Amino acid sequence: MNTRNTLFIRLHAYYSNGAYGRSWGVRQIVRVENGSADTVLHFRGAAGTCRRKQGQCSLSEFLQWARYEVMLNENSWQRVISHDAPVGL
Repeated sequence: MNTRNTLFIRLHAYYSNGAYGRSWGVRQIVRVENGSADTVLHFRGAAGTCRRKQGQCSLSEFLQWARYEVMLNENSWQRVISHDAPVGL
């Protein structure tokens, strides 16, 4: 499980594994199935090693892979700080 911080998984959001070089990847959550045993996430690869790939895994497996949420800004992926952060000062 991702023990560095609390990661909230949202449908249609993008997540990075935080790796460097050829191991880096970004996945988008496209569907969530709530089963009796475990939640299954369906994703599509958006960038890096995951690009043009599709897959599925349990929520716990995804939390082991993902390090933080990201968003595309122009031509670069940037880490999302928080959705609950105050806007402007």
